[in-house]
Amino acid sequence: MLKLESTALFLSLLVLNSSAFYLPGLAPVNYCEQENENNCKSQVPLFVNRLDSTQSVLPYEYDRFDFCESPSDSSSPVENLGQVVFGERIRPSPYTVNFLKEVNCKLVCTKEYTKESKSSLEKLQFLRNSIILNYQHHWIMDNLPVTWCYTVDSGQQFCAPGFPVGCYVTEKGERRDACSTSSRYSSPNTVYLFNHVQLVISYHSSAEESWGAGISGRGGRIISVKALVQSYKHSGKDSIRCNDQTPPLGISATSSDLPEPVKVFYTYSVSYKQDNSVRWSSRWDYILESMPHSNIQWFSILNSLVIVLFLSGMVAMILLRTLHRDISRYNQQEAHEEAQEEFGWKLVHGDVFRPPAKGMLLSVFLGNGVQILCMSLITLAFACLGFLSPANRGALMTCAMVLYVLLGTPAGYVSARIYKMFGGLRWKLHVLLTALLCPGLVFAIFFVLNLVLWAKGSSAAVPFSTIVAILALWFLVSVPLCFLGAYFGFKKPPMEHPVRTNQIPRQIPDQSFYTRPLPGILMGGILPFGCIFIQLFFILNSIWGSDVYYMFGFLFLVFLILLVTCSEATILLCYFHLCAEDYHWWWRAFLTAGCTAMYLFLYSVHYFFAKMELSGAASTFLYFGYTFIIVLLFFLFTGTVGFFATFWFVRKIYSVVKVD
Repeated sequence: MLKLESTALFLSLLVLNSSAFYLPGLAPVNYCEQENENNCKSQVPLFVNRLDSTQSVLPYEYDRFDFCESPSDSSSPVENLGQVVFGERIRPSPYTVNFLKEVNCKLVCTKEYTKESKSSLEKLQFLRNSIILNYQHHWIMDNLPVTWCYTVDSGQQFCAPGFPVGCYVTEKGERRDACSTSSRYSSPNTVYLFNHVQLVISYHSSAEESWGAGISGRGGRIISVKALVQSYKHSGKDSIRCNDQTPPLGISATSSDLPEPVKVFYTYSVSYKQDNSVRWSSRWDYILESMPHSNIQWFSILNSLVIVLFLSGMVAMILLRTLHRDISRYNQQEAHEEAQEEFGWKLVHGDVFRPPAKGMLLSVFLGNGVQILCMSLITLAFACLGFLSPANRGALMTCAMVLYVLLGTPAGYVSARIYKMFGGLRWKLHVLLTALLCPGLVFAIFFVLNLVLWAKGSSAAVPFSTIVAILALWFLVSVPLCFLGAYFGFKKPPMEHPVRTNQIPRQIPDQSFYTRPLPGILMGGILPFGCIFIQLFFILNSIWGSDVYYMFGFLFLVFLILLVTCSEATILLCYFHLCAEDYHWWWRAFLTAGCTAMYLFLYSVHYFFAKMELSGAASTFLYFGYTFIIVLLFFLFTGTVGFFATFWFVRKIYSVVKVD
């Protein structure tokens, strides 16, 4: 425990003294007016990603909307496994951007909607609904998100990694979302389509920089891309003006009939701004600084450390005072008869290692829990080192999935060792359950959710080829590795307990309320959850909102604190139960720490009603479906931590007492 706390203190100092980060191995790209194949590029590629909304869990690909089409000869960048699973669909944009070549109100394409065309009405209705639900564009330039910056009530500038398709004014005249930024958008029961985008590109000049020595003429590195969006109703191609004199393009929010054809002219502008005060390695800072400050993160760490210190004090008191006194008394030969009459944890020494009911299922859960624990630990370690930063899209999910597949061996080994210790004989069924039960349950839920996404035409629907690839990784890599680990686990001799188990089970006396199974299990999950609930808020904002999660140093600290808290809380309750002469601790230890997942689920329900504004049964079903997967994995992870901490504790205390 002290080692973990010392490590947490070291990491907190490391987080405190680190300011900026960037992914090792991502090289900057130099741009210039005249392209040089060796040193710089003149064309700046602009990509479009999926569109999503905080009011819907259904993201859609850019082509699903009736925007301007991308060039047919352009190719999409290769996406990794994590990007595909998360529903990212990065495609070339129809906009052309050349470095330091400014563009003013250039027409890209024209779209027309008439009441005679059913397909055009459907496309317009889809656009209208997306504006009401506040769907957001996500564009990418030079591996940077194109941000939309605005000033909040506190006067602070907030930069979101995306910008809206449009804005909506309700029937009562309430201007929602982006409509509140300008008085031009004020007509009730109207949606305004943002058909003009102005890109403001800031760059660090190559002049007087060592990396710009080979660049002839003006050059630089892009450090930010900000979008300004407007709605303009142009009368025709010859009268396109992108200024305040042009009225906004308003469309009725409810009427399905079009009294007159609606023409949408999509235009864009590009301007450049030199800013040598920002280095390329720090170009993400302006996005991250607009996220919640780290003060609340340090409060979260302090809150967690207080809980850890409280539990550590309780455990230390038991180990150093109570147990030391008990063991000394039990081991005094002259007081042997008196010790035999004592009540407490020593009286159940002949039953404490009696195999539990459903031992096969418990060992299967423990094997999968070890797999998830190792995966989480290694993934967070890589994230802290910067390898899984936001600049490397999809890397976090890819790393986690690959590690989970490759860690089948420790899952099989641990599960086999525990099952053999329980005296299990049905090893074939046990190995199959270890390899298939928990992953199969997660995959079944994931597959059902994917069917819903596919039926809704969402970009988050994982393609069939990717599902086949996931199944191949599972059955051709993870399952054989699990079998291999189980083989070595069963080859080992069974673990010997420090005391013998009696043939006849001891009768358990009547228990008080707090030593009964259910109250103890419910109490055990409160303190570990108290260590993580603040961090959970930011994680859920990142999953369901548009926030960029980058505070992996804080997350790793909270992760270590969670390990310590789960261990100490479970040990503490186990000791109280053993003192009450209740030796059924195997499942209780697992469920006590695993109960933290129940509080995670309750918090997710609270978050759904308090923060989410989802519309539609499909979004609600998807939210709770993905939440159930997270809760299940968290249950296995925390339960495993609590079990092995208690297992070590029980073996330790019964190995130092003298038993007949």
